Amino acid sequence: MLNRNFTTIIQNRIDQKTKPLGSLGVLEDIALQLALIQSQGKEVAATEIKITKPTMLVFAGDHGIAEEKISIAPSEVTAQMVLNFLAGGAAINCFCKANDIAFKVIDCGILCPVEFKSEQLVLQRLGQRTNNFADQPAMNIAAVDKGLEFGAKIVKETINQGSNIIMFGEMGIGNTSSASALLSAISNRSSEECVGFGTGISEEQRNLKVKLVGKGVDRCEGKSIKQILAEVGGYEIVQMVGGFIEAAKQNVPVLVDGFIVSAAAYAATRINPECRDWMIFAHKSEEQGHQILLSELDAEPLLDLGLRLGEGTGAALALPLIRASAEFYNNMASFESAGVTV
Repeated sequence: MLNRNFTTIIQNRIDQKTKPLGSLGVLEDIALQLALIQSQGKEVAATEIKITKPTMLVFAGDHGIAEEKISIAPSEVTAQMVLNFLAGGAAINCFCKANDIAFKVIDCGILCPVEFKSEQLVLQRLGQRTNNFADQPAMNIAAVDKGLEFGAKIVKETINQGSNIIMFGEMGIGNTSSASALLSAISNRSSEECVGFGTGISEEQRNLKVKLVGKGVDRCEGKSIKQILAEVGGYEIVQMVGGFIEAAKQNVPVLVDGFIVSAAAYAATRINPECRDWMIFAHKSEEQGHQILLSELDAEPLLDLGLRLGEGTGAALALPLIRASAEFYNNMASFESAGVTV
């Protein structure tokens, strides 16, 4: 659990900046959270927030439920998009370049393995793709355990390479179905509430998606979070769950992207509630289930831009606000130092 002993000292430092109390809104909350994180294990509160080598990890995996044609594209598109990431041609590449973010994509188990040598590609395959969870468990418990280990491993490696803030993104045709099922199963809400239109499916496809998600969720009653992940999870989702838990252990915050990443965050907090303190929520997506997830996680997202792309795009776009929070905390004058009398 995040040690909050320095909360009063850090908040007083924020309050003494040359501004009305609370006038920087959520930026003040972020500064407090980051300063607390960077004060862990220290004898005095952090007087400077450092942002070093921000890194985007995009977890890619395919889903058997995509066989049901409830997505706008076939599973083969996942591999095509991974190649696009590696060539630097996707939206996430543009936003990472604009905001000086290091980038890696993790093959967690895509249908068509990518034959491409790149330092930006990490192979952590749990299989070719998950089973169709409408008919059978998406994976076995052994795959869940291995996925949690893989997620922890890539996060630890990223931190060891100098990053002290990480962003999670995802890619995988069919993964909104898995995220919706996880939300429904963990929150005990209906699949009707939790299933949206993904990246733009028809009303008919959504109705089928609701039915199929409900079939998977029905098997989850009374099961543990790891068992629920086995029933309806995704290879990329379980690795993100492991990544969230490890990031908290390593005292490094994670900037959370949209619906699928938030579903992984939700599952992680149900395995280890303490890891919630290290999460910063980037944006509110257009997917209806994401609104529910943000409420369940008591999260105040930084942005609301009508995004529904995934890839970590919302997290990359939110990083400048993280940097702005650090900058005002570090360098904004206090009333005393500026000679301003209130």
